Amino acid sequence: MSENRFDGMTAVVTGAASGIGEAIAVRLMAEGANVAGIDVAKDALERMADEFGRSFLSAPADVTVETEVAAALDAAATRFGRIDLAFNVAGASRVGAIVDLAESDWDFTVDLVQKGVFLCTKHEARHIRAGGRGGAIVNVASLNAVVPMPAGSPYSTGKAGVVMFSKTAAVELAPDGIRVNVVLPGLVDTPLVAPVLAYEPARDMFLDRIPAARPATPEEIAGPCLYLASDDASYVTGSSLVVDGGWELSNYPDLRRLGG
Repeated sequence: MSENRFDGMTAVVTGAASGIGEAIAVRLMAEGANVAGIDVAKDALERMADEFGRSFLSAPADVTVETEVAAALDAAATRFGRIDLAFNVAGASRVGAIVDLAESDWDFTVDLVQKGVFLCTKHEARHIRAGGRGGAIVNVASLNAVVPMPAGSPYSTGKAGVVMFSKTAAVELAPDGIRVNVVLPGLVDTPLVAPVLAYEPARDMFLDRIPAARPATPEEIAGPCLYLASDDASYVTGSSLVVDGGWELSNYPDLRRLGG
């Protein structure tokens, strides 16, 4: 790991208060970047600001609300003078069988994982373009963008949309020197997934399908994300990188079999 790979740069990270987003933010600061963390978890962001000082800006916002996204990005540019990199990680899911799923649960999930990426990319790209130096955007999708999840149609659909959106953005933003790529994590040991991993029958169903036989740590997803934002990936844009311990070679467990 280079200690100054991102020295002097400013990065925006959504979902920065926990899990993959937090791991990305911490790794970026360790490698010299200033980071603006965007999340709805204001208290957690403030704790990070206390811990990391001037290198970290707490910018609480709901990524599904454009005015809040725009204000958070403006605050980051004002604080640090520029925006070079962006990592769009924020996400969550409400599950249910298609025939039973509430419209509000569909809207919540798709708005967060897909519309949120659109709104953030829109305003991040504007700031990066204004700097005139180019930059990189990394959108975090999911293995479920390409592997169906029973009872998870809004999440799978939203994440699949993130992949195609990222490819389109890569084409549109290339003239501005902005690269756009997407990472598709498999099972990751985050607070969002903790209830599944804590329930042994569900955990075993997952691990039986993952050749690596374990979930990833958030840091193991942060590394590939930072690679795609770095100069080592200067000729990589519009790509989808699956980081799943080989899970894509298997199939997604049908948790409905557990009942309850």
